[in-house]
Amino acid sequence: MHLEGARQVANWANLSTPVGLLVARLGGGSVVRAPRGIWVATHVRSPLLRAHALTLGSVVLTPHSADWLQQRPRLQAHEERHAWQYVVCFGLPMLPMYAVAAGVSWVWCRNPGTRNPFELLAGLADGGYPVTPAQARARYADRRTRRGARA
Repeated sequence: MHLEGARQVANWANLSTPVGLLVARLGGGSVVRAPRGIWVATHVRSPLLRAHALTLGSVVLTPHSADWLQQRPRLQAHEERHAWQYVVCFGLPMLPMYAVAAGVSWVWCRNPGTRNPFELLAGLADGGYPVTPAQARARYADRRTRRGARA
């Protein structure tokens, strides 16, 4: 069995992939098989999905089209690394662990990914995150300035 097959089996057994497929269906997404043992759910509408992509088990959820995701191979690789993290974390326990890590990263540098170990291991630049705390804080300050200008 190839490594991707082992990841698939583990993420089905730890229930993270079935939960990902359920979230995709509840969010009105279209699910297709992708290479390397990944499922891709496109056009997903969910309050959980605040980023360009979110991985649950071996399911990558995105509010965008399949073409949009295919044009971003680095993001696909980033999300595939998250699928492996579900294996290591025994599935769904990754969700609260990720939430705590994102919260600590937010407090530290005003970005949920920049100092989040899950995002660091998946590749910050590949996921579109600012790489340093200073970049993250600058992006946060810029967003706040733009919001203030609109008010």
